Amino acid sequence: MARHLARRARFAMSIDLVIFDCDGVLIDSEVISAAVLIELAADAGISFDADHVRDNFLGRSFPTVARSIREHFGVALPEDFERRYRSRLLERFEDDLRPTEGLLDLLPRLTVPACVATSSSPERAARSLAIVGFDRLLPHVFTASLVARGKPAPDLFLHAAAAMGVAPERCLVIEDSPPGLIAAQAAGMQLAFYAGASHWRDRHRGFDMSPPLQAFESWTELFEAYPVLLRPLTSDDLT
Repeated sequence: MARHLARRARFAMSIDLVIFDCDGVLIDSEVISAAVLIELAADAGISFDADHVRDNFLGRSFPTVARSIREHFGVALPEDFERRYRSRLLERFEDDLRPTEGLLDLLPRLTVPACVATSSSPERAARSLAIVGFDRLLPHVFTASLVARGKPAPDLFLHAAAAMGVAPERCLVIEDSPPGLIAAQAAGMQLAFYAGASHWRDRHRGFDMSPPLQAFESWTELFEAYPVLLRPLTSDDLT
């Protein structure tokens, strides 16, 4: 194990930018999102559960999710479905949204620049980050609305890297969804699979990527594997 982490630490010396996905990585939002989507689908006479959401919709933009629902269930969604989904979701976020456990204390200690690349809408991403206090720590946010193809295409990650002035191979993408991991791999970036949010709890076992990808279940574990990305604790961090 020590040799494995040492190899990973040496590899991490070439990282000049960390690209965070938002939902399920920075914020523990996927369980909330799934619940709202299931409720509104039920109102429209469509039934699916949280496992279906995780297996089919995780990491994808809402237009892609809506198209998948229409095609899979053979139904037309109400014209105001997306508007009601976004409105109800943000209402739930105001009361229930939390950052993923342990990240708020670690973000200020990053030794390299960081940004966000998300399939969320610009409005949802901005409000989500503001609710949990990440908007000041991560001001550079790139959404799928900026590119022609969303995840699993590499376009969004490549756009973010270019905007931040960093070569793709020197970026570390932290993702929680298969489409996001595939997109990062296609972009030629280093990648880490974060499985510490509620929707993955005890469910990522057997998740397969080629080549095999280690799942990190906590931020402490991830940054222990990439120690050059965090500066040491100081007395200011403890006050």
